[in-house]
Amino acid sequence: MSDLVLYELEGCPYCAKVTDKLRELGLEYESVMVPSAHGERTTVEEISGQTGVPVLVDEANGIEGMAESDDIVDYLEETYGDGAS
Repeated sequence: MSDLVLYELEGCPYCAKVTDKLRELGLEYESVMVPSAHGERTTVEEISGQTGVPVLVDEANGIEGMAESDDIVDYLEETYGDGAS
């Protein structure tokens, strides 16, 4: 199992933005598809406090439920990409 887990929804452009970055960086991750109805996304809500996707969990770095695609992409670049120290 990967330390990176992405909660996503098929056809979601914000999720695609994150998966594109994950692929670009060559990162392995576990994909968890969530129901299309917000009311059924209880797992996502427990993790992140909201029902929107994408949500990233990075256990290796203590990220327990990062939301917002732009924030996730920036985090991935800073942590695993050229921005990594």
